[in-house]
Amino acid sequence: MGDPALSRRGFLAASAAAGVSMTALSGCGGDSDGGSSGTTTIEWWNISTTQPTKDVWAALAKQFEARNPKVKVKIVQLENDPYKSKMTALTASGKLPDIFHTWGGGVLKQQIDAGLVEDLTDRSKGWGDGLLSVSREPYLFDDKVYGIPFDIGMIGFWYNKALFKKAGLGAPPTTWSGFLDAVKKLKAAGITPLALAGKEKWPGMYYWAYLAMRTAGIDALRKANDDKDFTGDGFVRAGQHLQDLVDLQPFQKGFLGAAYSTPTGQAATMGNGKAAMELMGQWAPVVEADAGKGLGVDLGFFPFPAVESGQGAITEVFGGGGGHALRKGAPQAAVDFLKFFASAATDTELVKKTGVLPVVPAAESALTDPNLSAVQAQLKAATGFQLYLDQAYAPAVGQEVNDSVAGLIAGSKSPQQVTESITKVAKEEQ
Repeated sequence: MGDPALSRRGFLAASAAAGVSMTALSGCGGDSDGGSSGTTTIEWWNISTTQPTKDVWAALAKQFEARNPKVKVKIVQLENDPYKSKMTALTASGKLPDIFHTWGGGVLKQQIDAGLVEDLTDRSKGWGDGLLSVSREPYLFDDKVYGIPFDIGMIGFWYNKALFKKAGLGAPPTTWSGFLDAVKKLKAAGITPLALAGKEKWPGMYYWAYLAMRTAGIDALRKANDDKDFTGDGFVRAGQHLQDLVDLQPFQKGFLGAAYSTPTGQAATMGNGKAAMELMGQWAPVVEADAGKGLGVDLGFFPFPAVESGQGAITEVFGGGGGHALRKGAPQAAVDFLKFFASAATDTELVKKTGVLPVVPAAESALTDPNLSAVQAQLKAATGFQLYLDQAYAPAVGQEVNDSVAGLIAGSKSPQQVTESITKVAKEEQ
């Protein structure tokens, strides 16, 4: 993990898989300083492709340029999966963008170990250390700062209150057996219980990850990564619980080919009232309203249920947030931009206009949406926190989690095979 001397064959293979040309790769971070005009251009890669976030972020870049007339911000915005693929290729090339989106965890650690990421410990003193501590954790390694958060949150169930009422359901379920019963009642009422973007794999991973947390326990997930062994009984049972759900055929028609944020994808299915629930992060309401109509007052939120006889608790949450990191040697203008983005004024604007949860304490008063307040309350009461598995683990391991769980959901892998496949890749990464 983190070998800076990545082979040319591996780099070319990654580039081809990501659809990135050598010309595109050579442009990253290459002309940040200097130029006859004396202007510094900083390249900012992010995944904010939906509205209103896309326009809000573009406007913030313009604000920064207005305050810093000798700086130009070049924005590159990509969907989640293409972004991950292209960043894999860029990491292999040894040349990252000046400013790039990161979830922290194992992926960022690999880039750090390859010597590609700027140490922000000293350069962020006086402003970065004032952000909410839980939001900073994914970007800290050996007590050094390698990323600055702009968001924090958790995965949970977003549900349609009107459809729940139609199916005769009252309060949201708090146990897994109660959840399966709710699914059955929704189906009996002619309602699609769950929307899922089966094509993109990562949304399905959320189910297995939470079930593993609830069944095996949050510490078991961390130990399995350390030991490179996911074959424990708790992980197999997590897959069996997911299999029980899949057997009920709870997802919308064509879910295996559905993307997340497209007009016919998971968010639109939920936002247009065509499904009763989706398991998604705190950004869900914004994307539902952008891809579909949005549910307004009919939208509610509840945490992932507890699993009877499991080792985990309903107060242990799974999620993470978004952050920005800098390539090694990025210009001071890039640091200045991160400081601007982490200011109380910017965070307040992000909370008000894009629905993120605040990472700057002074921006908390801007949080007025009741659903986001419910998410924040869950986070504040959390007794444990697990970062997204495809970010917490080494990239190859995280990808195998996504792929194997997708196989289980599609019917091509058993719960036992899921754990064996993840373990095999984890051992190969040693």
